Amino acid sequence: MVSSSSPSVVFTVKWCEPELVAPASPTPHEVKQLSDIDDQEGLRYQLPIINIYRHNPSIEGKDPVKVIRDALSRTLVFYYPFAGRLREGHGGKLMVDCTAEGVLFIEADADVPLHQLGEALQPPFPCYKELLYNVPGSDGIIGCPLLLLQVTRFKCGGFSVGIRVNHTMVDATGIVQFMNAMAEISRGSHQPSILPVWCRELLTARDPPRITCNHREFEEAKDIKEWETIIDDKNMIKRNFFFGPTEIASLRCLTLNQSAEYTGFELITACLWYCLVKALQLPPEKEVRMYCVVNARARFNPPMPIGYYGNVISFPAAVSTVEKLCENPFEYIVKLIKKAKAEPTEEYMHSLADLMVIKGRPLTTRAWSFLVSKVTRIGFRKVDFGWGNAVYGGISGDKIFGELTLMDCENANGEESVVVPLYLPANAMKRFAKEMDDLLRIPNQPTMSGQNKACN
Repeated sequence: MVSSSSPSVVFTVKWCEPELVAPASPTPHEVKQLSDIDDQEGLRYQLPIINIYRHNPSIEGKDPVKVIRDALSRTLVFYYPFAGRLREGHGGKLMVDCTAEGVLFIEADADVPLHQLGEALQPPFPCYKELLYNVPGSDGIIGCPLLLLQVTRFKCGGFSVGIRVNHTMVDATGIVQFMNAMAEISRGSHQPSILPVWCRELLTARDPPRITCNHREFEEAKDIKEWETIIDDKNMIKRNFFFGPTEIASLRCLTLNQSAEYTGFELITACLWYCLVKALQLPPEKEVRMYCVVNARARFNPPMPIGYYGNVISFPAAVSTVEKLCENPFEYIVKLIKKAKAEPTEEYMHSLADLMVIKGRPLTTRAWSFLVSKVTRIGFRKVDFGWGNAVYGGISGDKIFGELTLMDCENANGEESVVVPLYLPANAMKRFAKEMDDLLRIPNQPTMSGQNKACN
C-alpha cells in the first residue's frame, strides 16, 4: 500500500464564452419519462468526469476542440434527450422535454504543459474546477442543461475533456457509452457501434407497487447527532491509497479460505471498512453500514438491452456492529461485502423502484455509514477521440467524507492497480494509514482479533 497527498498545482485557464451545442440535424420533440430508479432523490446531482490525453505527434495539426465539438453535435442526434431539459411532474416524477436546446460546451486553454500536473495523474485533482468550469446557473437539476463539456488544451499539445452530467440521466456505464459514441464519431464513424436504448419503462414502478425485498440501505439511523460530531469536517485532509497486485494478494492471505473466489473489490472494500471504523474510533456497540454501488444490468433475465444508458444501480448495505467488525476474522467482513453485492437481483431492482414510489424517493441514511463504488473496468481510460487512450480517466472533483471510489491507475512498476481517494480528519487519517500498514504487513494472520483487540 502506498499513499499520497494531492499535490499543489497552480495554473491559469482561459475560458472562451460557453456555447450551446445542439444536435447536428433535427430530432424528435417529445417528452420522455425517466425510470423510478433514475429519478430517485439520491441521484439528483451533477456527476463530474475528467479524461486527460497526451500529445500525439501522429495527428499533428488536429484541434481537439473542433474535433470533439463536431462529434458532440453529431452524437446528440442519437442521444437527443441530452439536448433537452428536465421537468418535474406530479409527485416529483422527472421527465425529459426533448427540446433540442443543446448542451453546454466550453473551449479552454491552460498556460502549462501536462507534466506540471505531476508524473502520475491521480484523483482527486486539486485543479479539476479549472478543467470543468461551473457556468453560473447551469448546475441545477430542473430546467438546466443536462450535460456540460469542456475541452482544455495544454501547452504541450495534450488536452483534457471534462464532462459534467446530470446523474438522473445515466450511471457510470451509461456515460461511458455516450463518451465512446462521441469518440467513435470523432474518429470518423457515421454512427455509434452501440445505438442508445431508452426503454426507461423497464425500471418504472409496478402497478400496484409492492416492496418485496429487504432494503436495509433505507433503514432509519439512530444517534445522528453523535455521528455528525464524529464527522465534523474541520481539518479534513485528502490522501490517495493504492492497491496493486501485491496488496491484494496480502489481503487474500488474510482470509481463512484463500481459495475462495473473493474479488479485489470485496477484499479492498473490507479492508477500507475495517480501517475506517478503527481510525474513527467508533463505539463498539454501534451498527455501521457499508453501501456497495452495484450495477445490476446483468442480473436481469434476459439482461437489460445493450445500449440502455439509464441508471441500473442500487446501494445494498453490508451491516455489522463495530465490535463484530473488529473481533471477527477478516473473512467475516469480506463475506458481508460479498453478500451485500449479491442482493440486487431483478426482483430486488423492481422492489427498489416500487419503494421509491411508495416512500417518496427517500435518501439512503448516511449516519454510521460509508459508501463504496467501483469505476474500474468501466472504460473511462479507453475512450479514444483519436489521440489514443486517456492517461487518466474517471470520476473527479472534491470527495466528501464517507464516499469511496475505486479507480483505475498504474503503480510505480507499471502494474494495473486501484487508487482510492480518501477524505478524513487529519488525526483519523494518521490512524487509518497505520491500520492499513499493519493489516498489509501481516499477510499470514487470518484473524483481526489478536492484532487489534479494541476499536478505540
